[in-house]
Amino acid sequence: MITLHQSPTDPAFVQDPYPFYETARAHGPFFRWADYDLVCTGNAAAVNAIFRDRRFGREAPPEKAPVIPDHLRPFYAVEAHSMLELEPPRHTRLRSLVLRAFTSRRIEALRPEIETLTHELIDAFPEGDFDLLETFGQKLPVIIIARLLGVPEEMAPDLLRWSNAMVGMYMAGRDRAREDRAVAATEAFVAFMRSYVEARRKDPRDDLITSLIQAEEAGERLTTDELITTCILLLNAGHEATVHTIGNGVKALLESGKALGDPEKGVEEILRFDPALHMFTRWAYEDIDVMGVTFQRGDQVGLLLGAANRDPGVWEAPEVFEPSRAAKPLATFGAGLHFCVGAPLARLELQVALPILMSRLPGLKLAEAPVYADVYHFHGLKALRVTA
Repeated sequence: MITLHQSPTDPAFVQDPYPFYETARAHGPFFRWADYDLVCTGNAAAVNAIFRDRRFGREAPPEKAPVIPDHLRPFYAVEAHSMLELEPPRHTRLRSLVLRAFTSRRIEALRPEIETLTHELIDAFPEGDFDLLETFGQKLPVIIIARLLGVPEEMAPDLLRWSNAMVGMYMAGRDRAREDRAVAATEAFVAFMRSYVEARRKDPRDDLITSLIQAEEAGERLTTDELITTCILLLNAGHEATVHTIGNGVKALLESGKALGDPEKGVEEILRFDPALHMFTRWAYEDIDVMGVTFQRGDQVGLLLGAANRDPGVWEAPEVFEPSRAAKPLATFGAGLHFCVGAPLARLELQVALPILMSRLPGLKLAEAPVYADVYHFHGLKALRVTA
Protein backbone atom coordinates (compact mmCIF):
# COMPACT_ATOMS: atom_id res chain seq x y z
CA MET A 1 0.00 0.00 0.00
CA ILE A 2 1.42 3.37 -1.01
CA THR A 3 1.91 6.20 1.48
CA LEU A 4 1.06 9.68 0.19
CA HIS A 5 1.79 13.06 1.75
CA GLN A 6 -0.74 15.87 1.38
CA SER A 7 -1.46 18.56 3.95
CA PRO A 8 -5.24 19.07 4.19
CA THR A 9 -4.58 22.76 4.87
CA ASP A 10 -2.33 23.27 1.81
CA PRO A 11 -3.90 26.13 -0.20
CA ALA A 12 -3.83 24.22 -3.50
CA PHE A 13 -5.52 21.20 -1.90
CA VAL A 14 -8.14 23.38 -0.19
CA GLN A 15 -9.09 24.91 -3.54
CA ASP A 16 -9.12 21.60 -5.43
CA PRO A 17 -8.67 18.31 -3.55
CA TYR A 18 -9.69 16.18 -6.52
CA PRO A 19 -6.25 15.85 -8.22
CA PHE A 20 -4.87 14.37 -4.99
CA TYR A 21 -7.77 11.91 -4.85
CA GLU A 22 -7.03 10.81 -8.42
CA THR A 23 -3.32 10.40 -7.65
CA ALA A 24 -4.30 8.15 -4.75
CA ARG A 25 -6.82 6.23 -6.88
CA ALA A 26 -4.11 5.38 -9.42
CA HIS A 27 -2.34 3.33 -6.72
CA GLY A 28 -5.30 1.09 -5.88
CA PRO A 29 -8.37 1.15 -3.65
CA PHE A 30 -6.47 2.03 -0.43
CA PHE A 31 -3.53 4.26 0.50
CA ARG A 32 -1.98 5.57 3.70
CA TRP A 33 -2.49 9.32 4.11
CA ALA A 34 0.69 10.22 5.97
CA ASP A 35 -0.57 13.57 7.30
CA TYR A 36 -3.38 11.76 9.16
CA ASP A 37 -1.46 8.50 9.70
CA LEU A 38 -4.62 6.89 8.40
CA VAL A 39 -5.48 4.26 5.79
CA CYS A 40 -8.01 5.86 3.42
CA THR A 41 -10.09 4.90 0.42
CA GLY A 42 -11.84 6.88 -2.29
CA ASN A 43 -12.96 3.72 -4.08
CA ALA A 44 -16.76 3.82 -4.34
CA ALA A 45 -17.24 0.08 -3.81
CA ALA A 46 -14.93 0.02 -0.77
CA VAL A 47 -16.56 3.11 0.77
CA ASN A 48 -20.04 1.63 0.29
CA ALA A 49 -18.99 -1.76 1.65
CA ILE A 50 -17.40 -0.31 4.80
CA PHE A 51 -20.39 1.97 5.43
CA ARG A 52 -22.67 -1.10 5.35
CA ASP A 53 -20.43 -3.61 7.15
CA ARG A 54 -21.37 -3.95 10.84
CA ARG A 55 -17.79 -5.01 11.57
CA PHE A 56 -16.94 -1.32 11.17
CA GLY A 57 -18.51 1.49 13.17
CA ARG A 58 -18.30 5.04 14.49
CA GLU A 59 -17.83 4.28 18.16
CA ALA A 60 -14.23 3.66 19.22
CA PRO A 61 -13.57 0.21 20.73
CA PRO A 62 -13.04 0.54 24.51
CA GLU A 63 -9.28 -0.01 24.24
CA LYS A 64 -9.07 2.82 21.69
CA ALA A 65 -11.34 5.30 23.47
CA PRO A 66 -9.48 8.61 23.54
CA VAL A 67 -8.54 10.32 26.79
CA ILE A 68 -10.58 13.53 26.87
CA PRO A 69 -8.77 16.60 28.23
CA ASP A 70 -10.63 18.48 30.95
CA HIS A 71 -11.14 21.57 28.80
CA LEU A 72 -13.02 19.51 26.16
CA ARG A 73 -15.34 17.62 28.52
CA PRO A 74 -18.39 19.86 27.88
CA PHE A 75 -18.13 19.24 24.14
CA TYR A 76 -17.76 15.46 24.43
CA ALA A 77 -20.49 15.27 27.08
CA VAL A 78 -22.86 16.29 24.29
CA GLU A 79 -21.22 13.96 21.74
CA ALA A 80 -21.75 11.06 24.18
CA HIS A 81 -25.48 11.13 23.37
CA SER A 82 -25.18 11.64 19.59
CA MET A 83 -26.56 8.86 17.42
CA LEU A 84 -23.97 9.93 14.83
CA GLU A 85 -21.22 8.69 17.17
CA LEU A 86 -22.95 5.63 18.68
CA GLU A 87 -23.47 2.00 17.70
CA PRO A 88 -26.24 -0.45 18.59
CA PRO A 89 -28.00 -0.93 20.88
CA ARG A 90 -27.97 2.79 21.87
CA HIS A 91 -27.91 3.94 18.25
CA THR A 92 -30.88 1.73 17.37
CA ARG A 93 -32.94 3.10 20.25
CA LEU A 94 -32.07 6.76 19.55
CA ARG A 95 -32.55 6.58 15.80
CA SER A 96 -35.89 4.76 16.02
CA LEU A 97 -37.22 7.33 18.50
CA VAL A 98 -35.99 10.25 16.35
CA LEU A 99 -37.54 8.77 13.19
CA ARG A 100 -40.90 8.50 14.95
CA ALA A 101 -40.86 12.30 15.16
CA PHE A 102 -38.79 13.21 12.06
CA THR A 103 -41.20 11.63 9.58
CA SER A 104 -41.32 11.93 5.79
CA ARG A 105 -44.78 13.49 6.13
CA ARG A 106 -43.42 16.20 8.45
CA ILE A 107 -40.56 16.92 6.05
CA GLU A 108 -42.77 17.06 2.95
CA ALA A 109 -45.12 19.43 4.78
CA LEU A 110 -42.27 21.97 4.76
CA ARG A 111 -42.36 22.31 0.95
CA PRO A 112 -44.67 25.40 0.86
CA GLU A 113 -42.60 27.07 3.61
CA ILE A 114 -39.37 26.44 1.70
CA GLU A 115 -40.95 27.92 -1.46
CA THR A 116 -42.22 31.02 0.37
CA LEU A 117 -38.96 31.58 2.24
CA THR A 118 -36.93 31.21 -0.96
CA HIS A 119 -38.98 33.96 -2.63
CA GLU A 120 -38.72 36.19 0.47
CA LEU A 121 -34.94 35.84 0.61
CA ILE A 122 -34.61 36.60 -3.12
CA ASP A 123 -36.88 39.64 -2.76
CA ALA A 124 -34.49 40.97 -0.10
CA PHE A 125 -31.32 40.64 -2.23
CA PRO A 126 -29.39 43.93 -2.38
CA GLU A 127 -28.57 45.87 -5.53
CA GLY A 128 -25.24 45.29 -7.22
CA ASP A 129 -22.97 42.41 -6.29
CA PHE A 130 -23.55 40.51 -3.04
CA ASP A 131 -22.61 37.32 -1.21
CA LEU A 132 -25.15 34.64 -2.06
CA LEU A 133 -23.94 32.47 0.82
CA GLU A 134 -24.63 35.16 3.40
CA THR A 135 -27.96 36.32 1.94
CA PHE A 136 -29.35 32.96 0.86
CA GLY A 137 -27.21 29.85 1.40
CA GLN A 138 -26.85 30.32 5.15
CA LYS A 139 -30.27 31.73 5.87
CA LEU A 140 -32.54 29.24 4.13
CA PRO A 141 -31.49 25.99 5.87
CA VAL A 142 -31.02 27.45 9.35
CA ILE A 143 -34.42 29.18 9.29
CA ILE A 144 -36.13 26.02 8.04
CA ILE A 145 -34.53 23.77 10.68
CA ALA A 146 -35.35 26.34 13.39
CA ARG A 147 -39.00 26.39 12.29
CA LEU A 148 -39.08 22.59 12.12
CA LEU A 149 -37.79 22.25 15.67
CA GLY A 150 -39.94 25.09 16.94
CA VAL A 151 -37.02 27.29 17.94
CA PRO A 152 -37.61 31.06 17.56
CA GLU A 153 -36.53 32.19 14.09
CA GLU A 154 -34.74 35.21 15.53
CA MET A 155 -32.34 32.72 17.14
CA ALA A 156 -31.01 31.80 13.67
CA PRO A 157 -27.83 33.98 13.90
CA ASP A 158 -26.96 32.43 17.28
CA LEU A 159 -27.63 28.92 15.99
CA LEU A 160 -25.41 29.61 12.98
CA ARG A 161 -22.60 30.98 15.15
CA TRP A 162 -22.77 28.09 17.64
CA SER A 163 -22.87 25.51 14.88
CA ASN A 164 -19.92 27.01 13.01
CA ALA A 165 -17.87 26.97 16.21
CA MET A 166 -18.81 23.39 17.08
CA VAL A 167 -17.99 21.91 13.66
CA GLY A 168 -14.56 23.52 13.99
CA MET A 169 -13.73 20.47 16.13
CA TYR A 170 -13.73 18.33 12.97
CA MET A 171 -11.55 20.57 10.82
CA ALA A 172 -7.90 20.02 9.94
CA GLY A 173 -5.49 22.29 11.80
CA ARG A 174 -7.62 22.41 14.95
CA ASP A 175 -5.92 24.37 17.74
CA ARG A 176 -6.67 25.38 21.33
CA ALA A 177 -8.39 28.63 20.28
CA ARG A 178 -10.77 26.71 18.01
CA GLU A 179 -11.40 24.16 20.76
CA ASP A 180 -12.21 26.91 23.27
CA ARG A 181 -14.67 28.49 20.81
CA ALA A 182 -16.31 25.10 20.28
CA VAL A 183 -16.67 24.48 24.01
CA ALA A 184 -18.10 27.96 24.66
CA ALA A 185 -20.59 27.45 21.81
CA THR A 186 -21.52 24.00 23.14
CA GLU A 187 -22.22 25.35 26.63
CA ALA A 188 -24.34 28.21 25.26
CA PHE A 189 -26.20 25.85 22.92
CA VAL A 190 -26.88 23.32 25.70
CA ALA A 191 -28.12 26.00 28.10
CA PHE A 192 -30.50 27.37 25.47
CA MET A 193 -31.80 23.93 24.44
CA ARG A 194 -32.23 22.76 28.05
CA SER A 195 -34.46 25.73 28.86
CA TYR A 196 -36.34 25.25 25.61
CA VAL A 197 -36.93 21.53 26.12
CA GLU A 198 -38.22 22.16 29.64
CA ALA A 199 -40.56 24.85 28.30
CA ARG A 200 -41.92 22.41 25.71
CA ARG A 201 -42.49 19.73 28.34
CA LYS A 202 -44.80 22.19 30.13
CA ASP A 203 -46.29 23.76 27.00
CA PRO A 204 -46.41 21.25 24.07
CA ARG A 205 -46.62 22.69 20.55
CA ASP A 206 -46.88 21.32 17.02
CA ASP A 207 -43.13 21.17 16.49
CA LEU A 208 -40.35 18.61 16.31
CA ILE A 209 -39.07 19.21 19.85
CA THR A 210 -42.51 18.39 21.24
CA SER A 211 -42.70 15.31 18.98
CA LEU A 212 -39.27 14.18 20.18
CA ILE A 213 -40.38 14.60 23.80
CA GLN A 214 -43.51 12.54 23.12
CA ALA A 215 -41.81 9.88 20.94
CA GLU A 216 -42.06 6.50 22.59
CA GLU A 217 -41.25 2.96 21.56
CA ALA A 218 -41.59 -0.11 23.75
CA GLY A 219 -41.83 2.16 26.77
CA GLU A 220 -38.59 3.96 25.84
CA ARG A 221 -38.29 7.74 25.61
CA LEU A 222 -35.43 10.15 25.05
CA THR A 223 -33.80 11.51 28.21
CA THR A 224 -33.37 15.27 28.48
CA ASP A 225 -29.65 14.99 27.67
CA GLU A 226 -30.44 12.81 24.64
CA LEU A 227 -33.08 15.31 23.52
CA ILE A 228 -30.66 18.22 23.79
CA THR A 229 -27.93 16.40 21.86
CA THR A 230 -30.40 15.28 19.19
CA CYS A 231 -31.67 18.83 18.69
CA ILE A 232 -28.10 20.15 18.46
CA LEU A 233 -27.21 17.39 15.99
CA LEU A 234 -30.27 18.14 13.84
CA LEU A 235 -29.53 21.87 13.90
CA ASN A 236 -25.84 21.48 13.12
CA ALA A 237 -26.13 18.70 10.55
CA GLY A 238 -29.44 20.10 9.30
CA HIS A 239 -27.90 23.21 7.86
CA GLU A 240 -24.09 23.04 7.86
CA ALA A 241 -23.79 20.68 4.88
CA THR A 242 -26.74 22.28 3.07
CA VAL A 243 -25.11 25.73 3.25
CA HIS A 244 -21.98 24.36 1.57
CA THR A 245 -24.02 22.38 -0.96
CA ILE A 246 -25.99 25.45 -2.04
CA GLY A 247 -22.74 27.39 -2.50
CA ASN A 248 -20.89 24.60 -4.29
CA GLY A 249 -23.94 23.84 -6.44
CA VAL A 250 -24.61 27.40 -7.59
CA LYS A 251 -20.88 27.78 -8.28
CA ALA A 252 -20.93 24.66 -10.47
CA LEU A 253 -24.02 25.86 -12.35
CA LEU A 254 -22.61 29.35 -13.00
CA GLU A 255 -19.12 28.17 -13.95
CA SER A 256 -20.41 25.46 -16.28
CA GLY A 257 -23.14 27.63 -17.81
CA LYS A 258 -25.44 24.60 -17.66
CA ALA A 259 -29.08 24.70 -16.62
CA LEU A 260 -30.22 22.81 -13.53
CA GLY A 261 -32.85 21.03 -15.63
CA ASP A 262 -34.83 18.33 -13.87
CA PRO A 263 -34.53 19.30 -10.18
CA GLU A 264 -34.09 15.75 -8.89
CA LYS A 265 -31.36 14.84 -11.37
CA GLY A 266 -29.70 18.24 -11.10
CA VAL A 267 -29.58 18.17 -7.31
CA GLU A 268 -28.16 14.61 -7.28
CA GLU A 269 -25.40 15.78 -9.62
CA ILE A 270 -24.63 18.75 -7.34
CA LEU A 271 -24.46 16.36 -4.37
CA ARG A 272 -22.15 14.07 -6.35
CA PHE A 273 -19.87 16.54 -8.09
CA ASP A 274 -18.72 18.72 -5.18
CA PRO A 275 -20.10 17.44 -1.86
CA ALA A 276 -19.92 19.37 1.39
CA LEU A 277 -18.31 16.63 3.49
CA HIS A 278 -15.21 14.84 2.21
CA MET A 279 -14.15 12.42 4.94
CA PHE A 280 -15.84 10.14 7.44
CA THR A 281 -13.96 7.63 9.60
CA ARG A 282 -14.84 4.14 10.82
CA TRP A 283 -13.27 1.82 13.41
CA ALA A 284 -12.70 -1.88 12.75
CA TYR A 285 -14.36 -4.04 15.41
CA GLU A 286 -12.61 -7.25 14.38
CA ASP A 287 -9.90 -8.39 11.98
CA ILE A 288 -11.29 -8.00 8.48
CA ASP A 289 -10.07 -8.03 4.89
CA VAL A 290 -11.38 -5.45 2.40
CA MET A 291 -10.13 -5.65 -1.20
CA GLY A 292 -6.89 -7.26 -0.15
CA VAL A 293 -6.19 -4.90 2.77
CA THR A 294 -6.35 -6.37 6.28
CA PHE A 295 -7.70 -4.21 9.09
CA GLN A 296 -7.15 -5.33 12.66
CA ARG A 297 -9.53 -4.62 15.52
CA GLY A 298 -8.96 -1.01 16.62
CA ASP A 299 -7.71 0.18 13.23
CA GLN A 300 -9.35 3.27 11.75
CA VAL A 301 -10.14 3.87 8.08
CA GLY A 302 -10.92 7.16 6.32
CA LEU A 303 -13.73 7.10 3.76
CA LEU A 304 -13.20 9.85 1.18
CA LEU A 305 -16.70 10.77 0.02
CA GLY A 306 -15.60 13.40 -2.48
CA ALA A 307 -13.30 10.88 -4.15
CA ALA A 308 -15.87 8.04 -4.09
CA ASN A 309 -18.36 10.31 -5.88
CA ARG A 310 -15.89 10.67 -8.76
CA ASP A 311 -14.97 7.02 -9.15
CA PRO A 312 -14.73 6.33 -12.91
CA GLY A 313 -15.75 2.75 -12.18
CA VAL A 314 -19.22 4.10 -11.41
CA TRP A 315 -19.59 7.32 -13.42
CA GLU A 316 -18.59 8.14 -16.97
CA ALA A 317 -16.46 11.32 -17.14
CA PRO A 318 -16.94 11.89 -13.37
CA GLU A 319 -14.89 15.11 -13.44
CA VAL A 320 -17.56 16.73 -15.65
CA PHE A 321 -20.52 18.51 -14.04
CA GLU A 322 -23.57 17.22 -15.92
CA PRO A 323 -26.95 18.08 -14.35
CA SER A 324 -28.81 15.76 -16.73
CA ARG A 325 -26.73 12.76 -15.61
CA ALA A 326 -28.76 9.69 -14.57
CA ALA A 327 -28.72 9.46 -10.79
CA LYS A 328 -26.85 6.62 -9.07
CA PRO A 329 -26.24 5.91 -5.38
CA LEU A 330 -23.90 8.50 -3.83
CA ALA A 331 -21.50 8.45 -0.91
CA THR A 332 -22.62 11.97 0.12
CA PHE A 333 -25.11 10.93 2.81
CA GLY A 334 -23.33 7.75 3.86
CA ALA A 335 -25.01 4.34 3.74
CA GLY A 336 -26.17 1.57 6.01
CA LEU A 337 -26.92 2.05 9.69
CA HIS A 338 -25.73 5.68 9.82
CA PHE A 339 -27.33 6.88 6.58
CA CYS A 340 -28.05 10.57 7.12
CA VAL A 341 -31.41 11.11 8.85
CA GLY A 342 -31.58 14.59 7.32
CA ALA A 343 -31.00 13.53 3.70
CA PRO A 344 -34.69 13.86 2.70
CA LEU A 345 -34.85 17.40 4.15
CA ALA A 346 -31.59 18.44 2.45
CA ARG A 347 -32.78 17.08 -0.90
CA LEU A 348 -36.16 18.80 -0.53
CA GLU A 349 -34.57 22.17 0.29
CA LEU A 350 -32.25 21.95 -2.71
CA GLN A 351 -34.90 20.65 -5.12
CA VAL A 352 -37.30 23.45 -4.15
CA ALA A 353 -34.94 26.40 -3.64
CA LEU A 354 -32.45 26.06 -6.49
CA PRO A 355 -35.00 26.00 -9.36
CA ILE A 356 -36.70 29.09 -7.90
CA LEU A 357 -33.36 30.87 -7.49
CA MET A 358 -32.22 30.12 -11.04
CA SER A 359 -35.59 30.97 -12.62
CA ARG A 360 -36.04 34.20 -10.64
CA LEU A 361 -32.50 35.34 -11.50
CA PRO A 362 -31.82 34.20 -15.08
CA GLY A 363 -28.95 36.70 -15.38
CA LEU A 364 -27.18 35.48 -12.24
CA LYS A 365 -23.41 35.43 -12.69
CA LEU A 366 -20.24 35.37 -10.64
CA ALA A 367 -18.93 38.77 -9.57
CA GLU A 368 -15.54 37.30 -8.63
CA ALA A 369 -13.86 33.89 -8.63
CA PRO A 370 -15.16 31.84 -5.67
CA VAL A 371 -12.59 30.74 -3.08
CA TYR A 372 -12.99 27.66 -0.88
CA ALA A 373 -12.53 28.03 2.88
CA ASP A 374 -9.85 26.11 4.78
CA VAL A 375 -12.39 23.83 6.51
CA TYR A 376 -11.43 20.25 5.55
CA HIS A 377 -13.01 17.61 6.23
CA PHE A 378 -15.73 19.93 4.97
CA HIS A 379 -15.51 21.52 1.55
CA GLY A 380 -17.29 24.83 1.12
CA LEU A 381 -16.82 28.35 -0.08
CA LYS A 382 -15.71 31.39 1.95
CA ALA A 383 -18.22 33.45 -0.03
CA LEU A 384 -20.08 33.38 -3.33
CA ARG A 385 -20.17 36.93 -4.69
CA VAL A 386 -22.66 37.27 -7.55
CA THR A 387 -24.60 39.86 -9.51
CA ALA A 388 -28.17 39.33 -10.56
